[in-house]
Amino acid sequence: MQRPASSAVTEAAPAKINLSLHVTGRRADGYHLLESLVVFTRAEDVVHAEPAGRDSLAITGPFAAGLSADEDNLVLRARDALRSIAHFPPVALILEKHLPIASGIGGGSADAAATLRLLTRLFDLPPDAAARAAPRLGADAPMCLASATLVARGVGEEISPVATLPRLAMVLVNPGEPVSTPAVFSALASKHNPPLPPLPMPDAEGDRLPLEAFWPWLARTRNDLQMPATRLSPIIADALHLLSATGPYVARMSGSGATCFGIYPTRKSAEVAATIIRAQEPSWWVVATETLEPDAGAMVQTDDM
Repeated sequence: MQRPASSAVTEAAPAKINLSLHVTGRRADGYHLLESLVVFTRAEDVVHAEPAGRDSLAITGPFAAGLSADEDNLVLRARDALRSIAHFPPVALILEKHLPIASGIGGGSADAAATLRLLTRLFDLPPDAAARAAPRLGADAPMCLASATLVARGVGEEISPVATLPRLAMVLVNPGEPVSTPAVFSALASKHNPPLPPLPMPDAEGDRLPLEAFWPWLARTRNDLQMPATRLSPIIADALHLLSATGPYVARMSGSGATCFGIYPTRKSAEVAATIIRAQEPSWWVVATETLEPDAGAMVQTDDM
């Protein structure tokens, strides 16, 4: 018997950043095989839920205008996928959309995953219900459900947690030009590329890698989608140029674009870099942030709506 909820709840939907993304092959059904090191950041959307007399979804926030509350919205698809596994009563949902749309940082999948976590808590659903629903919502949804540092392989379904990475100070830059993921994959010159090199290990069990040991490894990796995405959307090269000019350890595109990131020695140096880029491109989305603790998972908050 599900436990009635006594108050509204809130769940963060952290941005997913592909620090590296290697395309290693292609299956007979057309799906590409990947190896990707994934982190999650404090830049996030937020989902609220509250028991109600009827189902509803409202969308607010700076990027609300780019979404509609119809059946294709991933928040509603997550609600319906979960309800098909574990029944729960009508719910009022609010999505605060702070992350740009179609931007290579898993915003829609993060929103769907946050909805699964949220409804599971709100209605005290079986612990495995969200994990069973997530694969129905796309390859990124299981990763976003975990919202912890991981390596994803296959088509994204093979997930290995990584607890040894340091916390990373980052700047995220999106020039406001959506990029089509299918078009980027179609433009990929080689579908068979080398896999990720082995991650370096810390000196002692339970330790985290120092940044000085991690970033040379990251510099050896790549995003195989960056070149085809840049050919389709040359403004990505402009974003990478502006990031590189601020002196990050690494500047790279995330996912299929167009969001790019730079990694910096400290949060303060990231904030300085964001200020410089924002002054040059005031219409772009530019955020200084940092990664969540590697094994902490999504930030969760319970409150009243």
